Amino acid sequence: MGLGYSLFVRPFLALMDSEKAHSRAILGLKMFSFTVLGRMFLRVLYRPRNLETSTLGLDFSNPLGLAAGMDKKAEAMRGWEALGFGFIEVGGVTEHEQIGNPKPRMFRSSKHNALINRMGFNNPGSEKMATHLARCRKPSVPLFLNVGKSKKTSLEDAHLDYAKTVERCAQYVDGVVINVSSPNTPNLRELQKDEDLARIIEAVQVYSNDKPLLVKIAPDLEDMQIKSIVDTARGLGCAGIIATNTTISRPDDSKIMSETGGLSGRPLKSRSTEVIRLIADHTDGNWPIIGVGGIANADDAWEKITNGASLIQIYSSMVFNGASVIKGIVNGLDRKLKSKGLDNLEQAIGLARGD
Repeated sequence: MGLGYSLFVRPFLALMDSEKAHSRAILGLKMFSFTVLGRMFLRVLYRPRNLETSTLGLDFSNPLGLAAGMDKKAEAMRGWEALGFGFIEVGGVTEHEQIGNPKPRMFRSSKHNALINRMGFNNPGSEKMATHLARCRKPSVPLFLNVGKSKKTSLEDAHLDYAKTVERCAQYVDGVVINVSSPNTPNLRELQKDEDLARIIEAVQVYSNDKPLLVKIAPDLEDMQIKSIVDTARGLGCAGIIATNTTISRPDDSKIMSETGGLSGRPLKSRSTEVIRLIADHTDGNWPIIGVGGIANADDAWEKITNGASLIQIYSSMVFNGASVIKGIVNGLDRKLKSKGLDNLEQAIGLARGD
């Protein structure tokens, strides 16, 4: 099925505007997974074997999750579950509804296996999202909500914006991700500063119902800044961290790479792994890390896990490789565990660090 995607589906989607292709793919999955028969077909075709793990106080059928941004409106949750993801992160969602930045705002580079987006947190807003989540059947895998700041909200009031979204939506999800690292909302990354981040975390905790809170950070920070964020978030009781968001750095100066926005995919792989290792070393491997950035196969996933990630997420590799990448990564990880004589995934976390 992966070969079929490469030969037929991917070239067809490449002819479309990136955002239109994305929207049509989500719609297709939503429609296909609407019926029991459709979901059964997806499970038979794509679902990987179980590779159970537990972290963040939650149980996962496997460590591979869908990263935020792929399903901003939580439209195809049953489809993602049927495809075999161990957990799902939807959003980002802001307090107020937003149309996002002007189009075009999403770009593909097949040469780099990378995506550039400057979407600008386009989303239906927290009130509509809460209504939607209340009506939907919640997936049986853990569901996380990525929360951002509305563009019109000042940095001084950012904590109130995040808190209102969590107040409205937390009851419908299993965990909340505080996104202070998107490069596409003006000055948002300034909220990674200790005092601003602390104010957001404390405001959100009032409404999070003791569900796990995670912070998603940028890969473009200096190492000392990352350590400071970790100390702040961990000290305030956050359950873990997501490393990393998209990057504003570029692998070259080609035309497509001159587009502004956040870059994801293969060029991010090395730096995201460096950040994972940095955080794991700084916390002695005692704080859960979700690793994301440039994961396209089981080798990439293994590298993230052995450097300290407890869970992993993908986004760009779904675009370039199709849904078969899920089975490839999870089953590949299972084979690696067995080849190393390990009984479970937890034994692999931090192996490269000597844990």
